[in-house]
Amino acid sequence: LRLQDVDANVLIANITTTFKLKVEKYGGHIETILGAREATVNVDEMHFTNVIFNLLDNAVKYRREEVPLQLIVETKNVKAHSQERFQVTVSDNGQGIRREDLKKIFEKFYRVSTGNRHDVKGFGLGLAYVKKMVGELGGEISVESEFNTGTKFIITLPITKN
Repeated sequence: LRLQDVDANVLIANITTTFKLKVEKYGGHIETILGAREATVNVDEMHFTNVIFNLLDNAVKYRREEVPLQLIVETKNVKAHSQERFQVTVSDNGQGIRREDLKKIFEKFYRVSTGNRHDVKGFGLGLAYVKKMVGELGGEISVESEFNTGTKFIITLPITKN
């Protein structure tokens, strides 16, 4: 890993701007809320970008056809482990994940069944990579999801005090 201090708000703004075209291509909308006051984190810029891109890409892949995709990427500061941390959430209004699948989604090669849809390609490696990278960066990731309502991924990282 090539770790360096970066302003995660700036990085996330760039990622969501780049991703906007893809979301709009499917008639969707992406909203970016940069609420974190302290956003300096020590990350590998390429891997951190890949992590966010992967979550956004999954939101597009697992959108509901009958509802326009709504994506919200939000940053804020939270208290965790008695320290202020940087948090980024990626929320969507997609298919959601069934409770029995939630426990396994970060496992290598695990893929949630998409029923009769065969257009969702992948090897089941994306979220395993996301979890591994977030861990390598000293962070934590969790997921909240409701089937047929949407999914929210929450990443918390240590702040680098300047």
